[in-house]
Amino acid sequence: MQKTENIGLIWFRNDLRVQDNASLSLALQNHKSVVACYCFDPRQFEKDIFGFKKTEKFRAKFLIETISDLKRNLKNHNIELFVYYEYPEIALKALIESYSISDVYLQKEWTSEEVEVFENVKNQLLKHVSYHETYDQFLYHPNDIISDIQNIPKVFTVFRKKIEKYAKVRACIDIDSAEPIEGISNDTKIPSIEDLGYEAFGIHPNSAFPFKGGETAALERLHSYAFETKKLGVYKKTRNGLVGTDYSSKFSPWLANGSLSARTIYWQVKKFEKLHFKNQSTYWLIFELIWRDFFKYVSLKHENEIFKIGGILQKDYEWKSDQNRINQWINGETTSAFVNANMVELKKTGWMSNRGRQNVASFFSKDLLLDWRIGAAYFESLLLDYDVHSNYGNWMYVAGVGNDPRDRKFNVELQAERYDPNGKFQNLWLQETLF
Repeated sequence: MQKTENIGLIWFRNDLRVQDNASLSLALQNHKSVVACYCFDPRQFEKDIFGFKKTEKFRAKFLIETISDLKRNLKNHNIELFVYYEYPEIALKALIESYSISDVYLQKEWTSEEVEVFENVKNQLLKHVSYHETYDQFLYHPNDIISDIQNIPKVFTVFRKKIEKYAKVRACIDIDSAEPIEGISNDTKIPSIEDLGYEAFGIHPNSAFPFKGGETAALERLHSYAFETKKLGVYKKTRNGLVGTDYSSKFSPWLANGSLSARTIYWQVKKFEKLHFKNQSTYWLIFELIWRDFFKYVSLKHENEIFKIGGILQKDYEWKSDQNRINQWINGETTSAFVNANMVELKKTGWMSNRGRQNVASFFSKDLLLDWRIGAAYFESLLLDYDVHSNYGNWMYVAGVGNDPRDRKFNVELQAERYDPNGKFQNLWLQETLF
């Protein structure tokens, strides 16, 4: 297709990268010049129905760093990023009118809040505007899997075996540069943490995730983890760790906001296997990326069922909403020292290990018998790597209303003995409560 003279617009949402970005690539194929937009949507910094801020300070800071990095990286491709602390339906309308834009490129989202925002945008804009949505947050693209979405298996193992047998991971997408726009004026500013309603803060000295937001930091971490420290080669042995930066890959926060793509990770793992060795650990990192895909396909199939109390199984449990118990869980004041340590870590850093998440979620829903959606909402608020599909998929799974046919309950004390036998993790975080 011949490139048009009119300017294309990329609306960034959860695809905050330049490398391997399908929307960016498509816009550059179709237009000589391109501008970009990101909106810090005020709705994402308000309180939800359970009283939690939808985005707490940890992810807010990480997001600011990510957008700052994205702006620099786009500039290298002659693309100006306009940044607003405003509702997208208002900001996009003004930008589209200013540059007579007729084509908007964006990553396709399908969960309710994201869909509602997109509908708001379309209702505000002129009818001549065309929207180009691309599925770009998967490892295995929806067009490349054999199953119809409605036939996605209920059990992960069945899904994984079918995917591995019949589907292939696409190559990463190369990105060209746009032609500069003469005389372009951009006086928009990236909001500060104070602008978003938080006090400035530093990274906790014991944080297992001391990294910055943005594509540059993500690619540095990927290179370091795979090729400098070669920790990738022992991932399966260390992934259930609790203390330090290298027991797991820590890729998830960058994956969650799209500053790193699953395809990029996959092909770097394949490069590592070619240069060094292939073992259970290199496979297991890809295995976890397939889990991530699975929860995205579950939400595509079941839509808003993932947010309902009965989950995708529509099970009727007697859930409670005892505020005292909820507060004890949040503040690390339960009967379990292991649960408490994990909850203090989350509160202080915005991070928790995978092993910790499974245990505290099980304790919340199976021991305290509390409405699992409240726990999921708290995770949404605090976690640096909040991803709507993985968060609600995992909470349903642990609460017994999702994709686990066994409806298991974690014995948190046995888990503590197995994964923190010397109490190193518990001592690290429970001493925080003494001050």
